[in-house]
Amino acid sequence: MALLVHLKTIRDLRGKGDRIAKVTFRGLSLYTHVLENCEDEARFDETFRWPIASRVDENEMLEVQVFNYSKVFTNRVIGTFKMVLQKVAEEGQLEVTDTLIDDNNTAIRASVTIYIKYTTMDGTVGVWSDGEFLDIPGDPEGTFQFETDSLLSGHSQGSGVSQGRSIHGIPTFRKAGKGVFSAMKLGKTKSSKDDHKKDEPAILDMEDLNRKAMRLGGVGGLDPDCISLASVTAVTTNVSNKRSKPDIKMEPSSGRPVDYQISITVVEARQLVGLNMDPVVCVEIGDDKKYTSMKESTNCPYYNEYFVFDFHVPPDVMFDKILKLSVIHSKNLLRSGTLVGTFKLDVGTVYSQPEHQFYHKWATLSDPDDITAGCKGYIKCDIAVVGKGDNIKTPHKANETDEDDIEGNLLLPEGVPLERQWARFYVKIYRAEGLPKMNTSIMANVKKAFIGENRDLVDPYVQVLFAGQRGKTSVQKSSYEPIWNEQVVFTEMFPPLCKRMKVQIRDSDKVNDVAIGTHFIDLRKIANDGDKGFLPTMGPAWVNMYGSTRQYTLMDEHQDLNEGLGEGVSFRARLLISVAVEILDTTSTEIVSSTEVQVEPVSNISESVTGKIEEFFLFGSFLEATMIDRKIGDKPISFEVTIGNYGNQIDGVSKPSAAKKKKKEGGGGGESDEEESELIQQNSSEDEADDDGDLVSVSSSPPMKPVITDRNYFHLPYFEKKPCIYIKSWWQDQRRRLYNSNIMDKIADKLEEGLNDVQEIIKTETAYPERRLRGVLEELSTGCNRFVTLANKDQNQAGRTKLDKERLKSCMREMESMGQQAKLIRSQVKRNTVRDKLKMVQNFLHRLRFLADEPQHSIPDVFVWMMSSNKRIAYARIPSKDILYSIVDEETGRDCGKVKAVFLRLPGKKGFGPAGWTVQAKMEMYLWLGLNKQRKDFLSGLPNGFEENKAPRTGSCLQSLPPISLVYNMKQVFQLRAHMYQARSLFAADSSGLSDPFARVFFSTHSQVTEVLSETLCPTWDQLLVFDDVELFGEASELRDDPPIIVVEVYDQDTVGKAEFIGRTFAKPITKMCDEHYGPPRFPPQLEYYQIYRGNSTAGDLLAAFELLQIGQGGRAELPAINGPTDSDRGPILPVPMGIRPVLSRYRIEVLFWGLRDLKRVNLAQVDRPRVDIECAGRGVQSALIVNFKKNPNFSTLVKWFEVDLPENELLHPPLNIRVVDCRAFGRYTLVGSHAVTSLRRFIYSPPDKTQNNWASAARLMNGYMVLTNGGSQSRPSSPYSRTLPRTLSHPTGDVIVNMDANPSVRKMDTVVKLDASSDAVIKVDVNEEEKEEKKKKKKKKKGEVEEDDETDERMLDWWSKYFASIETLMEILRAQEAALAEAEEREEQEIAAEGADIKPDDLPVKGSKGKEKSRDKSRNKDKKKSHHAGEGTEKRPSKPKVNELLVYNKELEAEYDNFEDWLHTFNLYRGKAGDDDEAALDDDRIVGRFKGSMCMYKLPLTEEITREAGFDPNMGMFQSIPHNDPINVLVRVFVVRATDLHPADVNGKADPYVIIKLGKSELKDKENYISKQLNPVFGKAFDMEATFPMESMLTVSVYDWDLVGTDDLIGETKIDLENRYYSKHRATCGIANNYSVHGYNMWRDPMKPSQILAKLCKEGKLDGPHYGPGGRVKVANRIFMGATEIEDETGLKKQTDEHLALTVLKHWEEIPRVGCKLIPEHVETRPLFHPEKPGIEQGRIEMWVDMFPMDMPAPGPAIDISPRKPKNFELRVIIWNTDDVVLEDDAFMTGEKMSDIYVKGWLKGQQEDKQDTDVHYHSLTGEGNFNWRFVFPFDYLMAEEKIVISKKESMFSWDETEYKIPARLTLQVWDADHFSADDFLGAIELDLNRFPRGAKTAKQCSIGMVQNEAELPCISIFKQKRVKGWWPFVARDENDEMELTGKVEAELHLMSAEEAEKSPVGLGRNEPDPLEKPNRPNTSLSWLLSPMHVVCILAWRQYKLHCVLLLGAVLGLLFLGLLFFSMPSALSNKIFNIAG
Repeated sequence: MALLVHLKTIRDLRGKGDRIAKVTFRGLSLYTHVLENCEDEARFDETFRWPIASRVDENEMLEVQVFNYSKVFTNRVIGTFKMVLQKVAEEGQLEVTDTLIDDNNTAIRASVTIYIKYTTMDGTVGVWSDGEFLDIPGDPEGTFQFETDSLLSGHSQGSGVSQGRSIHGIPTFRKAGKGVFSAMKLGKTKSSKDDHKKDEPAILDMEDLNRKAMRLGGVGGLDPDCISLASVTAVTTNVSNKRSKPDIKMEPSSGRPVDYQISITVVEARQLVGLNMDPVVCVEIGDDKKYTSMKESTNCPYYNEYFVFDFHVPPDVMFDKILKLSVIHSKNLLRSGTLVGTFKLDVGTVYSQPEHQFYHKWATLSDPDDITAGCKGYIKCDIAVVGKGDNIKTPHKANETDEDDIEGNLLLPEGVPLERQWARFYVKIYRAEGLPKMNTSIMANVKKAFIGENRDLVDPYVQVLFAGQRGKTSVQKSSYEPIWNEQVVFTEMFPPLCKRMKVQIRDSDKVNDVAIGTHFIDLRKIANDGDKGFLPTMGPAWVNMYGSTRQYTLMDEHQDLNEGLGEGVSFRARLLISVAVEILDTTSTEIVSSTEVQVEPVSNISESVTGKIEEFFLFGSFLEATMIDRKIGDKPISFEVTIGNYGNQIDGVSKPSAAKKKKKEGGGGGESDEEESELIQQNSSEDEADDDGDLVSVSSSPPMKPVITDRNYFHLPYFEKKPCIYIKSWWQDQRRRLYNSNIMDKIADKLEEGLNDVQEIIKTETAYPERRLRGVLEELSTGCNRFVTLANKDQNQAGRTKLDKERLKSCMREMESMGQQAKLIRSQVKRNTVRDKLKMVQNFLHRLRFLADEPQHSIPDVFVWMMSSNKRIAYARIPSKDILYSIVDEETGRDCGKVKAVFLRLPGKKGFGPAGWTVQAKMEMYLWLGLNKQRKDFLSGLPNGFEENKAPRTGSCLQSLPPISLVYNMKQVFQLRAHMYQARSLFAADSSGLSDPFARVFFSTHSQVTEVLSETLCPTWDQLLVFDDVELFGEASELRDDPPIIVVEVYDQDTVGKAEFIGRTFAKPITKMCDEHYGPPRFPPQLEYYQIYRGNSTAGDLLAAFELLQIGQGGRAELPAINGPTDSDRGPILPVPMGIRPVLSRYRIEVLFWGLRDLKRVNLAQVDRPRVDIECAGRGVQSALIVNFKKNPNFSTLVKWFEVDLPENELLHPPLNIRVVDCRAFGRYTLVGSHAVTSLRRFIYSPPDKTQNNWASAARLMNGYMVLTNGGSQSRPSSPYSRTLPRTLSHPTGDVIVNMDANPSVRKMDTVVKLDASSDAVIKVDVNEEEKEEKKKKKKKKKGEVEEDDETDERMLDWWSKYFASIETLMEILRAQEAALAEAEEREEQEIAAEGADIKPDDLPVKGSKGKEKSRDKSRNKDKKKSHHAGEGTEKRPSKPKVNELLVYNKELEAEYDNFEDWLHTFNLYRGKAGDDDEAALDDDRIVGRFKGSMCMYKLPLTEEITREAGFDPNMGMFQSIPHNDPINVLVRVFVVRATDLHPADVNGKADPYVIIKLGKSELKDKENYISKQLNPVFGKAFDMEATFPMESMLTVSVYDWDLVGTDDLIGETKIDLENRYYSKHRATCGIANNYSVHGYNMWRDPMKPSQILAKLCKEGKLDGPHYGPGGRVKVANRIFMGATEIEDETGLKKQTDEHLALTVLKHWEEIPRVGCKLIPEHVETRPLFHPEKPGIEQGRIEMWVDMFPMDMPAPGPAIDISPRKPKNFELRVIIWNTDDVVLEDDAFMTGEKMSDIYVKGWLKGQQEDKQDTDVHYHSLTGEGNFNWRFVFPFDYLMAEEKIVISKKESMFSWDETEYKIPARLTLQVWDADHFSADDFLGAIELDLNRFPRGAKTAKQCSIGMVQNEAELPCISIFKQKRVKGWWPFVARDENDEMELTGKVEAELHLMSAEEAEKSPVGLGRNEPDPLEKPNRPNTSLSWLLSPMHVVCILAWRQYKLHCVLLLGAVLGLLFLGLLFFSMPSALSNKIFNIAG
């Protein structure tokens, strides 16, 4: 189909200028040439052609715009002409002259003349002659034009292609003969008119493309880095018009139960709200609960308890489970305790974290009963969720420092704000429709007889589950169409940590309620957390529910489907709901503070809210029904199609009872009308009575008896008559949602296909993957832009919800930014960045798929059921969006109006496993769904050549009826040739571990099989299957472009019973029509690999080619002859002909036979005389026979070879099969096991390039140390110790010097070393790294840091010091790696941002470093400076004491060193049937032994140089210089350090672990030293065993759980192959220490000294050296190393030695040319423990290492002592001197005055039972207390781990003591003593003895800031300081949860070791010895009963001090006056009388 527009002229233009016109149709604009200097007429005379996939709709528009063209400014519009194409669509052609209109829609003078022609495929509209319009004007050379995508879109980069100027904006190329393109299929090309062939798919060859690019480049300056390659579609995905791709994965993935293990460590809790609590943490997952132990009277309990939960459930169920952590206060046996706070999240949130875990994060507690309360405290925990095969990298558990930054480490996923708020979630439930019967009719009839009323047989209610809470609506009794109008309200933190909300309609029943249907609402899809995001919102919208079939049975076998597990197989009901969220303001007073679920009524909503109801029309046609499983029987079969309840004739309609009948007009929904019941019998249902009876729905095909295809399958004989179905249905018109979804899905499909192409190109190492990736990105950005233009229409459609509007906005934003990013990344794609960019683009794909998933449903999915005798057998579910029609092509569903191969499968659980893999039926189906008014196009996509056959019907309008069948009158006859060459890596289907495979090929109704090849997993059938007279219906040309698919199934032939299914694949044949030539480029076809699938997993590959040849008039004689080697032995079997089979070359394969290991019994008999047979491509070789497997399982002859012809193309190499047979008596052979090496690539020998000197290889090896200045790619050295850097110096000799003295260590990024044969480079490797590790610089006393001693005493150090120092280094390295990764990512983002803003990336500052230029200058300067300015570039880190380190690997050694397969490979031998449950997981059970050996293959003839080398042994071939394989005795020393995270084995959630070591027959048990109740035990044991390799080479280290009664249980085990380690070139016998010492903790432990090891390595590698020279130099090969030459012995004397030099060479051995490789350093490896019954799930980890010493060498010294450090005994003496400002709690008895009876309690954490109290200071009225009281706390302490060790029995029933390790914390509390009631808690302080703030000098200086700002204050450690005195604050929380100061204490802490304490003992309290003096307390502190007056006086004095003074003054004054008046008369009289006298 195409639309042609001929733009003739535009007249009456004003003025003069350059004109250009643009013609737009369906969003695609094409431009004319520019007409220069036009006056009033512009004669364009150009033709435009739009190839279109769907018919032109009469409403579609064509637009012509005319512009004044400007080179500088934007073009100015002159006028526009728009026309509706109704007339064109009807008549096919039209010539129009009309006026143009301007921007204001007013007509202007100018007029346009155009001619339009429209032609359809079937010729219904407009017909044209061949060649018409094909000659494009102005194209004399016949350029051809791509209709699909641009091939080399050079123009998009702005590099204009000058000569081949692009027509209509599509770039063009000169036609270059026939074979232009040849390896990958392209989109169809339009050939020029001289080529008579129809559009043949162009095939593209990379070299040609290159030449073409170069030519274009020459012409237009095209940069090869800008070339991009458009859609390259493989043969199987032929550009498809009428067929869509089938889905190959058959099995529904969800629903199958899987093993999960959830491990939770509750470390500690902090800041719990409440006073003096006894907290317990409860961990709850689903219904399982586990509790920690109770910690007494503390607000910050330390638990460090580990819990494991095991589940075996489907993933969906697992991830919806809620994980709840709650803290409960004082819970015991009798009382449940009070809840402090809870924290909830779902398991899915944890699983979606990186590494599936949260590590050391703080969970925020909140109170569900009081949402206004705020945070109730924090729990620090680790949570990990492990599925099968997940391995979790846990950070090292050794010396964890407590992260006190709670806010920075909250347990929240990334992107969630730290402060979460409370919110209300409103789920409104309005009504439901289309419910099925949920009760038997018998009961209903009985009721009807009694009551006389017909009732609906269902009592529905809706249940909503969210965040562990559930809410229910009311039950609507007896209603198929219930109306609730209720809302369920949840109160939960926002954003919630639960992803899904579960809405379920349930049927209320007296016995038990059952689910009718379930729908999950994913909150991520109905919200957006971006800056312009929106809160979760949804609806009001209908959600469709699917589940089991609708017939009611008492025991529904598919009930799980109704619960939402697995894919629903039938429509159940639809429910109208809406969701809204409101953030709460918790400060407001009206708020309800509880989080209980509430159910409230809501008002009804009108019908129109959900959209306008439209009539939809579904049409389907069955073109073919084949591969019908013969188990069904030969009864007639029909197919039924349903959409919602429409079309469902057996169990669809549950009619509402008469009382509730509704008229149909208002509500379409799921029900058909009442007449349905009468019409069911007539195989149709009248849908609308008032529709003039014009359409009867036909929803099922007529029953037909099946015909036998072969022994497994039937087919239905449709031949030329294809049955059809059609259904009318009514739904709300919400197509826009599906359209947007479809556009995004199509972009995603295209992207996915493109990415697969890129990966395929990278995998096959074909040239230029970057070009294809550029093409993919171009397509993506144009697709995104197209979405933005298309999605933005229909804005004001009825029924658009808030979510529709918001989602549209956010999708448009996302797509726009994705389009821009794609453009940007496209410009950055270079050869070396392809892989990185590929990862980024894959993120786009995930994002697109996420966006395309529409959360609000509209039209229900379509189900196709196969029916036999009225029973439902098998089904297929087709999403309605996939077949939805739109007039815009991009919006149409991917399968709409296309023929799709649909595979039917069994419903529900029957579809799992083998039953689900066999196809029940394969349908070729055509489906079309759209509005009834758009119906006229519904047949347009069918293959042409049919006539419609309509149902005979009385009535006039026969024309509009759809056909009930199609009759094809066009038939083509073909011959199919299937070239079945070989298959590889097939599934093992027999108990022998092999299969007897044959392939069955299905095409249309034909099937054929290949021959059966016995006992192989890699059959080479080399067979041509010819299918003659295959009849296909339809037009020849369509079949050529789009043939039906071929299905190939591979089976295993069994002697008894049916053949077993192995797997299936699909292919498309290459088609040749009878008028085409059989020759290049398309023929003969190339062999291709097709992936074979078994369920969802892969089961091998098939190498085959398929061609479909049309048989013309002359019959088969005209077909190309089958010329090939005729094989007389194989009889009638035709081999694959020449030209298709691969080109072969001669190869020699050498096999190294080393030995066999661990062979299991075969048929109960032991294997005694095994032999190995090697076979490849029909040739092979046998090993020598092992005469006695028990005595020596190694082979006597080591190397054998055979020659074989193999394809030149490495990708086509057949696998190599290894089989082991046991030779028994009487010439019997029994197969023991086999192994198929699928890829021989790694064994191909490539001779060394002699032109390169050793320098080049040295340069390659130096790679780890060289970093280009620009910070380019750098290969990471495998050990953190190789962080040294080379520096260039001049040196006269040609030697390379590696200098080992302490030079400045230069920052990476700064140094460049050039190594080539001519330079005299000297490499100086600064081994300043040891210095750096040892960090001699004195540490600065940072704030918040503990003040440390400078040096550690050498005698104090032991192996553990080394271990802990190394772990610290490991952690630092890991942190640095993370930082570097983050920095790289940030840099990438900055680059992208910068490119967007046109900044060069070089100008960007790098985070954490200066700009690049500066660092370059710095490096230049540094090179000039002398080498003694130490440490200039190193970043200063706080120094650690100088301790020699080892290397701690946080994985197995094998993982780091490629399994030690440097020359000896291990091949697992398999026997037995492969398991289907996640393939590899169960393969371990099938391993019956191991073959050790290797291969080497090379093309013949080989150059002679190799064989001429000195010492070449011809018997050993390429395996020169390998050791002999005679038995050898070895001393094996196993060091087990510790185990972490063991799986609990006892009921109490703990285990009592001990170690068992097995090697061969010897076993060492360490049962008596089990460690009680510990999941992180420290073993610290060394075990010595003697072994003889090869008999005893597998070491098993197991951890068992000790049980008092019964047998001990295995916790987990790990296996180590010692033999591979022993013989490895990496020298894994004994790790090379970092430094050489002859005494002390770092003593050299290998019996061979470094110099001896070096001499041996040089001898073995035939190297020159070592030559020790003066001045600390050693020369090996042409390298000179430098280092120290003195060593200190135990007495401190220094001696000369070469050992340091030799050790230096060993540490840099990988730099030695030719033989160098990394030698294993002294190390500890961490190995996961596994349990055979729980394969793939880690049960813990064990840290260990193994040393091996050959017995024929000097014996090693005694094993180094790694026994766990014994804790040191200390005594902490705490003197409480005084308190001050303690809050006053009591009221005085008499005066009501505030006072307190103060005393102080103290204890060390974990030793609560050893609490000590002071005496009471009674009646403190000021808060002052005087005590002079001493506490004495003895404790055991581990210095390295900074933990107190406590051993105590857990309970009175415990058998033995449990050891706990607890942080050293001292708790002091102040209390108020009460006589008659419980004492009152006033305040507390907890001091971490390792880092606590220094005490204040005086009480005044002591403030609450000492607790609150602890991190900023200088801290001290009592272990360093020994004695501290000062004032510390007591704090408690007030009602508002704020910290308040409740007192101050003056205390003195004195720490002594046990020995010191013994020498100067002290008494408790104030007792002897060394008593403290009594405190000087005021008398008031005596009891007020003794001197009440005294008390009253003192009280009165205190309160009324001023009053008393005044009163006293007044009394004295009065007294004075009184006395005055009293004595005045006598004095006067005296005076008078004296005078008188």
